[in-house]
Amino acid sequence: MGQPQKPIAAEQTIIALGRVLQTLREEDNVDVLIDTTISYIREQFDYNLVWIALYDLPKHTLIGKGGVAPDGDTKFLRKQVTLNPGGLLEQVVIEQRPLGVADLRLEPRAAEWQEIGKKFNIQGTIVLPIRYRDRFLGLLLFGSERWGYLLPGDAKARLLMVLGELGAVLYQNELNLQQQQTKHLDEPILHLLENLRTLNNLDQKLKAVVQTTHQFVSPSKTNIYWFERQGRYFWCRMSNQLANINRQDNKQQIAAGMTVQDLSEFYYALSVNQIVWIGDERSSLKSHFTAKVLQRLQVRSLLAAPILWQKELLGFLAVEANEPRIWTEADKNFVQSAAGLISLVAPTETMDTTIKQIQDDAQLTSQVAQAIYHEDDLQATLRNCATKVLNRFAATRFFLLQYNPDLHSYQIIFQSQVQNRRPLTVTFNALKDMDEQMLKSAKTAVEVQNIEEDLRFFNWRPLLLEHGTRSLLVCNCTQGHTPSALLVITHETNRSWASLEKELLWAVGQQIGVIIRQWQLQTDTKQQQQILSSIQKCLRILEKAQSDTTESGAKYLERTAIEQIATVLNSPLAVLLSWSPGDNFAEIIPSFIHDSRFGLVADHPIPIQTEAVIQWALTKDDYVCVYADDLPPETRKWLNGQGIGQVLAIALRTSPDYAPTGVVLVADRRERYWTEQSLNATETLVTQLAWSRRQQQITKLLESTNQELQQLNWYKHRRLEEIQRTATQLLSQIEDLGIPSNELTQTRYKLLLRQLDHATAAMTALVKLEQWQLHHSSETMPIATLMKRSLERVEHLLKQRQLWAGVHGLGQSATDTDSGNTGIFLKGLQPSSYPSSLAIAGDIVKFELVLYELLVVACNRSLSGGRIDIWCRRLEERLLELSITDHGMIEPHLLAALQNQIPKDVLATSYLNQPPVLHLLICQQLMQQLGGELHFYQLPDHRVVSRLVLPLAE
Repeated sequence: MGQPQKPIAAEQTIIALGRVLQTLREEDNVDVLIDTTISYIREQFDYNLVWIALYDLPKHTLIGKGGVAPDGDTKFLRKQVTLNPGGLLEQVVIEQRPLGVADLRLEPRAAEWQEIGKKFNIQGTIVLPIRYRDRFLGLLLFGSERWGYLLPGDAKARLLMVLGELGAVLYQNELNLQQQQTKHLDEPILHLLENLRTLNNLDQKLKAVVQTTHQFVSPSKTNIYWFERQGRYFWCRMSNQLANINRQDNKQQIAAGMTVQDLSEFYYALSVNQIVWIGDERSSLKSHFTAKVLQRLQVRSLLAAPILWQKELLGFLAVEANEPRIWTEADKNFVQSAAGLISLVAPTETMDTTIKQIQDDAQLTSQVAQAIYHEDDLQATLRNCATKVLNRFAATRFFLLQYNPDLHSYQIIFQSQVQNRRPLTVTFNALKDMDEQMLKSAKTAVEVQNIEEDLRFFNWRPLLLEHGTRSLLVCNCTQGHTPSALLVITHETNRSWASLEKELLWAVGQQIGVIIRQWQLQTDTKQQQQILSSIQKCLRILEKAQSDTTESGAKYLERTAIEQIATVLNSPLAVLLSWSPGDNFAEIIPSFIHDSRFGLVADHPIPIQTEAVIQWALTKDDYVCVYADDLPPETRKWLNGQGIGQVLAIALRTSPDYAPTGVVLVADRRERYWTEQSLNATETLVTQLAWSRRQQQITKLLESTNQELQQLNWYKHRRLEEIQRTATQLLSQIEDLGIPSNELTQTRYKLLLRQLDHATAAMTALVKLEQWQLHHSSETMPIATLMKRSLERVEHLLKQRQLWAGVHGLGQSATDTDSGNTGIFLKGLQPSSYPSSLAIAGDIVKFELVLYELLVVACNRSLSGGRIDIWCRRLEERLLELSITDHGMIEPHLLAALQNQIPKDVLATSYLNQPPVLHLLICQQLMQQLGGELHFYQLPDHRVVSRLVLPLAE
């Protein structure tokens, strides 16, 4: 065989890489591993500065393990380097990725290395992390005198392979070292558990736990602190440095410095079963609380594990050191296990007391339940229950609160307190939404250990602090529903309650909730019976009063109704401020005054428009309630009773279209509260009074109007009879005188005589047939004749106001009857459709009068020089439409009244009761009775139209 060929450069590089990787995998000594890596880098790479350092996680420092220096002195490469925040090397440690520097001499983030770069003229520098997975183990720093930090791809790959293998070996060595140094927990824990079985006294068991823990962890001190609920502080119950502990003296000595208020975060961490550890610049708490805890205990390091039983914090086991110390996982596990053993043995100390307490709690809940089932006196039941609850919970006050939706607050419906405490006369604000939802979903009593620190029930805080309350338990008596009833117990010191206590109060609260519901049902039933009785009495009185329309009967109705309203509201004063439509002053009707302190000045004039109470009531649809302090001085002049604290006012309303004619005013003391049921019943009674009062007023008005109309009709009819008798006598006398001899005069004389005879005959028929009611006759008349006769009647108005009147659609024409702008004109439009023989049928006299009334109104509202048009149009076989249009002005409310768009209040003084609207309304009603129609409307060009529909003759 020939001589082996000399390896080329690439093969040499691979061989060197394989050799160093094999060395790293087979070697266990860390120093040899570091030296091997440094030798490989020095041989394979041309760098003047090489440094390898390992990372110390607890101290957050880099420990130099050597390297290559330009001058050969590597002492500075074995120094310990502390990582500074924001520094170059810390950035590599945190980010765990390579970092390059073009010129180390100019890099301010690496202070020490910047000086080294200046000393050895090092420019381009690269820092590579040494890590295994996500665990940072150290770093490699190398630099050269060349500027820049670019590393060739193959060189970078080889370096990363070497550093990766080095990181894996270092990580495995670290795990092996930890396993060798780890303490074994099983033997000490088993020995402690066996020892606890042989001891009977709890203090002896605690002492054994302290001794075993102190031996295993080797701290400066090992203590067991016990939690005192009343007062919320910790006291040292057992310590390795105290042979005999006086509990009472130690409680008083430690309480001032170990309160929950000072160590809140420490306390809450233990309450949720978390270990608290404070070591060398490390802590599971925030820095502020860390310093406070160390200051209170006067130590430098602390490891504490909670002692819990049924989720209640009994205390904690603490190992304390006077110097900074890093607590290992073994230390934490052992302390937590020891604290768990204490949690198992601690309840045995109070076993007898606990059993007795459970029996008492069961007796308490059963007594409340029996009181409900046997329907005992509710007040006595609550007093007995409150006494037992105050004793059981060592509380100060016992409250039952019920939500009042009208006042938007919680009212105290029952309270009890310890001796030397006065009952409270306050109301509690409504709950915030968050507190309300919390109580709605809660399944146990809600605990507030310190009101000043807890944000729950924040809007109650000022009230509770004012009356000395510092802690409380709140229970929703209506589980799963909006808290309408609450059971609250309070204490005057900061304290906590056990879970069993909160569950007991929850059970009592649910049973009391049944009592409250029963209580409320009884109260509501009594109130409803009283309200129903008052309404029945009032309705019977109102029913009887309908038949008595005299003034005395109306006053009796009002006084009796107001008295019933006062009975429903249970108030000492109820009056009626009464007036009639059009009055300026209201009359005071003092219907019910039960107490002289609630008096008023009955004869004081009360102006309706300026009296505040009346105007407030008129602006509200239901009722208005104001305090007496808010009443103006003018009102207090007549409403001057010293006992009046608040006033309730309700207007007498019937319909939105009818103006109120009175206000019911009720007065009571300031703190008086009216229930929603009583207010609703009062509104019903006031409404019924308003309708009855209105009905009486309408009846009285109609009787008075009917009397006046009867007198007027009698007088006019007798006058008409006299005129008819006189006209008949005159006609007879004229006939007896004979006919004049002059032919022209004779013709004129006969014509006038026939006209007078016709008028007398019509008057005679009117006197005989229409004395007390209208008589409907049936006649026919051509339309042209009707138009001519109607226009002749208003001819004097046309001339007087210089109006032009025209009739369209008759099929014939007539010339003006006067000169100038005044005239009557009949114009034919469609002769074939409207023959001159077209006639109407019915009561012609009344049709003629209606048409005359329409023409008179049109003339009166037209401007001088205007025109009036009468349009005739046949609608169908039996109907004829006459539309009278004019350019006059008409008020919108008058037009609406004529179109029946607004109701008529017969009691109110209105333009509807006066001409011309009254005459037009009478014409509308009359046309409906005669088989025709009469309507009024306005065209878009503002012309007013009176549309008359008449029946045609067959």
